[in-house]
Amino acid sequence: MSASQPRQTTDAAPTLLVKIFGKDRPGITAGLFDTLAAYSLDVIDIEQVVTRGRIVLCALVTSPGGDGAEGALRATVHSWAESLKLQAEIISGTGDNRPRGSGRSHVTVLGHPLSAESTAAIAARITSTGGNIDRIFRLAKYPVTAVEFAVSGTETEPLRTALATEAAEIGVDVAVVSAGLHHRAQRLIVMDVDSTLIQDEVIELFAAHAGCEEQVAEVTARAMAGELDFEQSLHARVALLAGLDSSVVDKVRTEVRLTPGARTLIRTLKRLGYQVGVVSGGFTQVTDALKEQLGLDFASANTLEIVDGKLSGRVVGEIVDRAGKARLLRRFAAEAGVPLSQTVAIGDGANDLDMLNAAGLGVAFNAKPVVRRAADTAVNVPFLDTVLYLLGITREEVEEVEGAEGPSV
Repeated sequence: MSASQPRQTTDAAPTLLVKIFGKDRPGITAGLFDTLAAYSLDVIDIEQVVTRGRIVLCALVTSPGGDGAEGALRATVHSWAESLKLQAEIISGTGDNRPRGSGRSHVTVLGHPLSAESTAAIAARITSTGGNIDRIFRLAKYPVTAVEFAVSGTETEPLRTALATEAAEIGVDVAVVSAGLHHRAQRLIVMDVDSTLIQDEVIELFAAHAGCEEQVAEVTARAMAGELDFEQSLHARVALLAGLDSSVVDKVRTEVRLTPGARTLIRTLKRLGYQVGVVSGGFTQVTDALKEQLGLDFASANTLEIVDGKLSGRVVGEIVDRAGKARLLRRFAAEAGVPLSQTVAIGDGANDLDMLNAAGLGVAFNAKPVVRRAADTAVNVPFLDTVLYLLGITREEVEEVEGAEGPSV
């Protein structure tokens, strides 16, 4: 039978599942199919995984026709496997794999470490929602362990709700996104700045130079926890900076500390064709410098007014508050030509909530409790580049970018 006229595999057609186990080495896959080729079989499905140097190779093939052909095939495969000190198992059956259920999702689990107990709990909760785990794949082994489950048979939203509850109880981070072509499509990533992209609260850095750091920090904490109106708290805090010399701006820029993994996150996303932006309740005097330094596509923040070389204690222009961040996310998406469903927002405070809810995927990064409860997923490890794993990007892909660009500083 020619390659242009494959056998039609029906649910009743006899098939064989050929399974090979043992120590991995080059040539096993080619050797198995070279052995099977003598029987003029069609390949229906292949799965292969290598873990700690041990291979599991499965091939679903059509059953050979003719009297005694299957017995001869079994003997040949076992003989070939034994010659390589491998184990072989051949199971007779009918038809192809059963169709996957409707509703498909990618479930990414991050653990630091990822325990067997946590993995069991996540798998059990998937099953309890009616989902089936079709495939599991490790995305990263450091700085966290990240694994991705391909799940079918249940809709994404109820699965996300169920796993968010489970994740909070067992202390792992779980992200659930709908499967499909868009899972790896180019996206727009928009981040908060203070305590997300950077480790600092910029207004507190300014306040340290004005001698009012404790007062400002107290108001900031209450605003980020959702206890105070952001715009009112912004004006109150900025008023305390009145009279500072504008030279302080340069000092604050040098004091800003990027969050671990921030450069890696942005460099990897940019190399893979993503667009990246920041929105901040902080100040353009800092975000503009970050945009240039990191090669960001978009940046927007509040602007401190400077009069006669001094901070006036006021901000000018449109206020970037909770609603403003969501509005800017939509604006950036429109300018980037990316559907809102393909956006990812990352933040830690209450003023990020509208943005997180508006995005296709909202990620709470080391966030306040009110934000963790409302976001699609939460990351509670101190490495910003772990967000890459939520997008299905593997550690190997990250390292390829780092190798091409040189190590992050």
